[in-house]
Amino acid sequence: MDSKQYFWLDGAIPAHPELGPTHPLVIFDDHRFCAGATTRVRKMVGPHMHSQIEINFVLEGQMTYWFDGRELTISAGRLCLFWGMSPHQVTDLEEGTTFVCLYVPMSAILGMANLSSLREAIFRGAVIEALSIRPYDREIFQGWRDELLAGDANIEDITRSELIARLKRIEKDGWRDLREQGEVLVNLRQWDIERTHHIEQMLRFISENALRKITVDDVAKATGLHPNYAMSVFKRAMGATINQAIVRHRLDTAQSLLISTDLSIVEIAFESGFGSLSSFYEAFHKRFQEKPKQFRKKMRSKNINKSLSRNGKIHFM
Repeated sequence: MDSKQYFWLDGAIPAHPELGPTHPLVIFDDHRFCAGATTRVRKMVGPHMHSQIEINFVLEGQMTYWFDGRELTISAGRLCLFWGMSPHQVTDLEEGTTFVCLYVPMSAILGMANLSSLREAIFRGAVIEALSIRPYDREIFQGWRDELLAGDANIEDITRSELIARLKRIEKDGWRDLREQGEVLVNLRQWDIERTHHIEQMLRFISENALRKITVDDVAKATGLHPNYAMSVFKRAMGATINQAIVRHRLDTAQSLLISTDLSIVEIAFESGFGSLSSFYEAFHKRFQEKPKQFRKKMRSKNINKSLSRNGKIHFM
């Protein structure tokens, strides 16, 4: 099936079109620096995930994210960023809300020692909010979006450099984590370009292939590394083993499918890449401290109650 049949309004293409448009993993512009195709914020039919760092600058109104189990509201004039591999979904917004949405490849910050604390927080699963917003930020972010969408390679190089400089400014001026806590501890050091490239390749391979049966050897082979060396490099960079990263991605996928589809628990277990129902239940409970059925019931009850409190009617989101 042609993936373009499921081309999303925001410019994303599903990574697994054969599984239907509700599958959460999507790709923006082949994982490169890019900008959202529209400034209009829309509710999302379900959570999605992608490989880049996502930067949101809200121009007007306010928007509410469901972010890996938490609900966060971001209003006009605020600047936030997060790693797109954490499941996220716009669940509510004020009428007329607009924003600039930019995507930065993780390789752009993996090897930058002067972004150590910011970088570690992002890969820990944090939602970063910049504490210092400058009067010209609104105009600058809109300009960057226009330049990335224009497709001029020379201008894109300048825009990329300016975006990285803005991230450095966030590190210097201060930031806060909008989530109460992260879920993955990362301990990154200074890495050379080659190792950074290998880490990005491994993370991308896991994100695009975790739904089928893959092993450490498969991940290493995809990057041209010996399995033992691949495991060492990955563990030192990401603070987790390759197998832990595979399971985490499968759980993120399952979590998204529980919210956005009516698939049975058994179907979700196997569509998320687990080889058995028992291994799915064990991994899910270990991470989320509840059973999949309880999680789905809790999330649906929360959405129904929110709709009722807003207008007295039930609307399934």
